[in-house]
Amino acid sequence: MNPTPQGIPSLPDLTHPQELIQFGEQGMKLFLLFVVLTGLLGVAIALLNFSLGRRTKILWTETWVTQYGLLLRTVQHATLILLITVSGFFLCSTLANRYHHWEQARIAAIASNVAGERLEHTAPQLRYTMAEPYTTTTVINGQVVEEKRTQEVSRFLTPKRTQVDVTLQQTTDPANNRLLYQVGFDGNYEVVNTLETADEFFFETQPPAGYTLLQDYRVERNGQRLQSSQQSNYSFPLRLGAGETAQFRITYQASGGPRWVYNAGSQLLSNFRLTALANFPGAQFASGIVPTKMQPEGRGTRFTWEFADNVSVLNPFGVFTATAPVRNTGVLPRLLLLAPALLLWWLLVLYLSVPLRLRDVAIASGIFFASLLTLTYLSRIIPAPFAWAILAPVMLILAWGLGRNQRAAIAAAIATISGAILPVFGLLVPFTGLTLSLAGLLSVVWLTLRHWYGWQPRSLR
Repeated sequence: MNPTPQGIPSLPDLTHPQELIQFGEQGMKLFLLFVVLTGLLGVAIALLNFSLGRRTKILWTETWVTQYGLLLRTVQHATLILLITVSGFFLCSTLANRYHHWEQARIAAIASNVAGERLEHTAPQLRYTMAEPYTTTTVINGQVVEEKRTQEVSRFLTPKRTQVDVTLQQTTDPANNRLLYQVGFDGNYEVVNTLETADEFFFETQPPAGYTLLQDYRVERNGQRLQSSQQSNYSFPLRLGAGETAQFRITYQASGGPRWVYNAGSQLLSNFRLTALANFPGAQFASGIVPTKMQPEGRGTRFTWEFADNVSVLNPFGVFTATAPVRNTGVLPRLLLLAPALLLWWLLVLYLSVPLRLRDVAIASGIFFASLLTLTYLSRIIPAPFAWAILAPVMLILAWGLGRNQRAAIAAAIATISGAILPVFGLLVPFTGLTLSLAGLLSVVWLTLRHWYGWQPRSLR
């Protein structure tokens, strides 16, 4: 038994809500500790200034007061960002949960559409009985006594030739909108007495399993209809001489689940030909038994299985309705759970690109979460990458207003592209790691040019 991959032990995963909550609790404790230490530092500076008196001027105390003012403004921004991040996490986790249930409901609806029992036709058999000797051993008065007896044992002969033509029509059950098959079956079987003497045989067949409606079930021998002695027992006696041949035909109309299969059991097939015409799109062969020929015909496909020599088939072969694969599930919930981290990254790039006031941070955060909210519900109609391609220019235009002038607006636009638009897009496409790496590289290159090489003029301040 192969072990289940568990990943690196004790490594945090930001896609797990429980670990996000733990990180949030630890971050809140650290933030409160930071606020308390900041307050104590302010009280200490105030007491120091009061003890020195107004006439005493010391340069390092004035520097402390200036730095403490910057620290207070940092605490204000940090408090606002913390409140926005916590509120956004609960909003996004709620959206992720709703979207997850919507995806599961959609998958369940698709599965229930093709759910139901299958229509299964079992190949007929030619049965005969023969006397088989056997010996019983008993002990009587301490002596071993052997007694020879005979018993009737059933043996089977497989059809010499099989020609089956099936027509499948697909309809919808009005009660629950599930798919149903209407099957027209026409099977011709040739049986031969391969024994050296004439014998009594029974041609045994059964109606298809799993039907909801069966009509016009007929069994014919050489063009004459056979009548069963019992309604539930489809066993027809016949006598065949050595090497004699008999022709049988089975026809019926049936309705049932959205899959039809032909079960040959453990028979050794020879001169076998099965054609199934599925008069509807989306039909596929079942059980992995690849047809020898597949060709489109009308609105559907004709499947042909043909074996000239002997062959043994383990699984039943037939036709079922293939549904379109449901891809990219769980993408939006993952994005929504990582949304607070993406917001923090975008705000960090913005802080290092343009000066931000408290209202700028609040408006930018509102734009970010409003865009994700729109993306969540718009992705139910169109694919999520296309939906984000529509929303990204709107977000970019709104972020343009963060700049006080044209150059500052360009800086805010670059920060928005590298810090928000590309990371979100990276979580929506299959090449997530590559896209996120490019977004991170673009952000680092931009900040390097901005601060180390002075590519952005000082007029931004």
